[in-house]
Amino acid sequence: MSLSGPIDFKPKLISALQNYSLSRFKSDLIAGIVVGIVALPLAVAFAIASGVSPTVGLITAIIGGFLVSALGGCSVQIGGPTGAFIIIIYGIIENYGLEGLAIATFMAGLILVLMGLFHLGTVIKFIPYPIVVGFTAGIALTIFSTQMNDFFGLGLKDVPASFLPKWGMYFSNLGNIDPVTTGVAVVSLLIIIAVPFISKKLPGALISIIIMTAVVWLINRYYPEFHVTTIGDRFGSMATDIPQPKGFRLSMDTLNLLLPSAFTIAILGSIESLLSATVADGVTGSHTRSNTELVGQGIANIVVPFFGGIPVTGAIARTMTNITNGGRTPVAGIIHAIVLLLIFLFLMPLINMVPMACLAAVLVVVSYNMSGWRTVRGILRNPKSDISILAVTFLLTVIFDLTIAIEIGLLLAMILFLRRVTENTQIKVYSEQLDVAEGTEATTHEVLDVANGVQVYEIDGPFFFGVATKFDEMMRSTLGEKPKVRIIRMRKVPFVDATAVHNLEILIKSSQAEGIHVVLSGVNPKVKEVLEHAGIDTLIGKDHVCSHITIAVRMANRIVSAEAVAHS
Repeated sequence: MSLSGPIDFKPKLISALQNYSLSRFKSDLIAGIVVGIVALPLAVAFAIASGVSPTVGLITAIIGGFLVSALGGCSVQIGGPTGAFIIIIYGIIENYGLEGLAIATFMAGLILVLMGLFHLGTVIKFIPYPIVVGFTAGIALTIFSTQMNDFFGLGLKDVPASFLPKWGMYFSNLGNIDPVTTGVAVVSLLIIIAVPFISKKLPGALISIIIMTAVVWLINRYYPEFHVTTIGDRFGSMATDIPQPKGFRLSMDTLNLLLPSAFTIAILGSIESLLSATVADGVTGSHTRSNTELVGQGIANIVVPFFGGIPVTGAIARTMTNITNGGRTPVAGIIHAIVLLLIFLFLMPLINMVPMACLAAVLVVVSYNMSGWRTVRGILRNPKSDISILAVTFLLTVIFDLTIAIEIGLLLAMILFLRRVTENTQIKVYSEQLDVAEGTEATTHEVLDVANGVQVYEIDGPFFFGVATKFDEMMRSTLGEKPKVRIIRMRKVPFVDATAVHNLEILIKSSQAEGIHVVLSGVNPKVKEVLEHAGIDTLIGKDHVCSHITIAVRMANRIVSAEAVAHS
């Protein structure tokens, strides 16, 4: 990863069209139509669960999906609204309204673009896996919780957003369960579960919606006393025109308030899209341009808010559907967006008839698939530090919110990582004799005689602030006669930070004040450059920075001999 260099923005669509063929278009056309049909119920369900109308979900899938495919760095990525954003979108709307959501999404888009321009496409590698699993499982449980009202037909208004009060309200209203609505939800759930056993290519969610919409239409028409709530009942008749773009008011106060939420959307979007792209690469053998993918995702999230849309990211399930149906270029993703546009323009009246209980069943299945309970079970066999990160992230996501979960989870992971590195960085002390080949695969051993009055300290690992303190404590606690020369062997130090340089400078000055020489040995070029910029070589003398331990020991022995002669 490099933060410098030329802008890495090369959309896959451009390279895909250079050698495009009719046979490839046929495959992309079939895949795009199938994915568009599969994406329809998910876009509607995710929008409703996020607290916005189905129209918003479809607009997001159309515009966002088109831009992700046209400008992204993955050949088969399908973009749109996803379940991962439900909780944070719901929270932003509750606290800041729809305009606040638009501003947060716009800011998140800018952050994603900057991440791509600064070559941070490998950001996924720096997010510990237990954190990803923890907040994904937490999101899954929260999504599941939000669907109980519609699944059981409780008819509750103003359901609390927080997890515990929400379930408290559910339990106190168990007597309001509607048997007909619950029956519709259960049958919908069974259809979704059963369809893959018939054919894995059939979209279970869509088939469930078609069947149960017809059933509920018959119930509502001929048995009105058993009325089941539909999308039309909840949201009224919806517009079938693409909304005109509109702006939003920006102020520093608003930006400051929404920056944490925007950061969460950006991090979550980058994680989910790059994970999806990585999985896709493993199946297709292609290579995603990670930085381009982030820029494409960012542009989609910059544009979508002007049309009232919600955050966009790569969707693993839809991307895999695209692959399994033959999609291999971004053209399939563009066709998927066109299919959704045609449905939006001509079939919206039918969407009004979809029962809310059926959508609740769809999201219950989505939450189960997101939970990754098998992965959670596997991590529980890992070290306690991984389990603690998973547990903390999960609980914070469920009980508080995703922003806090990601921030605290990352902080905890960094602390535990630094502790592990500090524990694994060894500091050894040698006197009298030193085996040059120790710690290497060399079979020839060269033993150096270290003169009395010379101490050799070897640092094995990164020399950063935690290790610098450890090294300083070891130097102070070393017992015995005060040495005349201290050799610091740094052949296995890959990097140093400012704290280590500062501590080293203090050590050199205090040693010189006591008449003790300090010699550095085996400093690699990058570390040497940092030390030279800090003036360490000038402080100890350029001749005291040796390329090899043999030279350093020979110099130290000469210094001790010369001082012995001078005092005799």
